[in-house]
Amino acid sequence: MQSCETLNTQMSFADEFESNLVSLAHVLQKKYALLRDLDKSLQEEAIDEQKHSVRIADEKVALAMQAYDLLKFAVRLFNKVNYFSDNVLLQVDMHVQQLDQYMKKSNEQMRREKENASASNLENSGEAGKAGEGRRGGRKNYGEMIACDNNECKIEWFHFGCVGLKDQPKGKWYCPDCATVKKSRKGR
Repeated sequence: MQSCETLNTQMSFADEFESNLVSLAHVLQKKYALLRDLDKSLQEEAIDEQKHSVRIADEKVALAMQAYDLLKFAVRLFNKVNYFSDNVLLQVDMHVQQLDQYMKKSNEQMRREKENASASNLENSGEAGKAGEGRRGGRKNYGEMIACDNNECKIEWFHFGCVGLKDQPKGKWYCPDCATVKKSRKGR
């Protein structure tokens, strides 16, 4: 009996092996199909992630280009402002130079007119200022006179009444023309 039992056991083992072998192929096919599905899913996810990464990269490039365009615009605007401010400064400087020339001509003309008036007054009076009287006032026929303390003054001597003085000023005194020139030099 043992041999029958052994034979039955071997048969049942062989049947079980055969049934397992048949089901093994089916189980393996399912496992491989599942592996293929997982691979396909991973590939699709990787493609989706790549597409997402490309979209993000495109957005970053677009933002960088916008920032560059803004900076380029700001530089152009800054250059225009500099150009216009330089032009304004040049025009202001040109006008100041023109005014300086006009003032020089005007002062020169006024000096000549005053010299002519003084010369005609001195010729009419028959007296000229005495050389030894110094820089400060002395008595003349047309009233007391005062000298401008600017050594380069074009007129030099003035009647008190002509410059609006009644008394001898204390300290240095500058004629209206020299005082204006002196003030304008301090302002620069």
